Amino acid sequence: MLVPDNTLITPDPESGRELALKIARLTIKAIQPSDDMRAALRPGYAGNADSLTAAAHVVAIEFATIAAANNYWR
Repeated sequence: MLVPDNTLITPDPESGRELALKIARLTIKAIQPSDDMRAALRPGYAGNADSLTAAAHVVAIEFATIAAANNYWR
């Protein structure tokens, strides 16, 4: 399941951020389902600032989507 519990609604921004990270991880796992391949690729991006910035961008986009779904917790 790519959206845990089939909802983007969270009680607060901290939970929303956790959900964004989880969705980003699940997306990567869906794109590359092989645990061995993901482990083999990790050293190539783990020390690369551009790759880490790109990963952070993905999480930020997921968080923005979750925040909007939660009416920015107003």
